[in-house]
Amino acid sequence: MCSSDLALLLGAAGLLRGLTATTHWSAVELLESTGAHYVPDRVVEHDRIMTGAGVSAGIDMALTLASRLCGDDEAQTIQLAIEYDPQPPFDAGSVAKAGPRTVERLRRRARR
Repeated sequence: MCSSDLALLLGAAGLLRGLTATTHWSAVELLESTGAHYVPDRVVEHDRIMTGAGVSAGIDMALTLASRLCGDDEAQTIQLAIEYDPQPPFDAGSVAKAGPRTVERLRRRARR
């Protein structure tokens, strides 16, 4: 399960009603239909509830959770253990950056 699926599950359970939350950009309407208020952040926290905006944001969310539970040193050790050092070859990882042609191409594929 990716972090955006988790947000939809939490929303469907009614746990996000009235709260800000994040998810994959293609699932914003579905998330908001559960009563959550979408924000385009990679990770959103509310006490014991945390949502993430997609696959790599799920890693960010996991490291944030590790930091909360075990401290920054342990979270950084985990980051090194998984060699999480994002350096994407393109700057197209969000709707705001990808450009309209790329966004539309992915929307067409999702409709198939």
